[in-house]
Amino acid sequence: MGLFASIMGNAGVVSQEELTKEYSKLLTEGEVIELGFKLIRDVFIFTSKRLILVDKQGFTGNKTEYLSVAYKCISRFSIETAGTFDLDAELKIWISSENSPSIIKKFDNSVNVYDVQRVLAHHALK
Repeated sequence: MGLFASIMGNAGVVSQEELTKEYSKLLTEGEVIELGFKLIRDVFIFTSKRLILVDKQGFTGNKTEYLSVAYKCISRFSIETAGTFDLDAELKIWISSENSPSIIKKFDNSVNVYDVQRVLAHHALK
């Protein structure tokens, strides 16, 4: 992921091996990481059971919040592909019956948003 994309708030893909090495302590028995992205210091991870949002807080990033969202709580989601002049793609997720999306993430062009949509659809539409 390029520095410019990071500064602009866009997420880039992180390998399953790297995510598993760093975040395996968060996983339950039988849960595996399927896809993950990094946004400067923050990470969001799609597992076989839930979506995990890792929010590194403060100046040093020593304090970290781990937010788990069960796929069954996701009521709807949308993806917006990158355009000619708008180079980032966007993911929006609504939790339960909220009117506004609870989660909004932007991706740089290294991320195939159709892969993101496929993982969400696979889990949330069961």
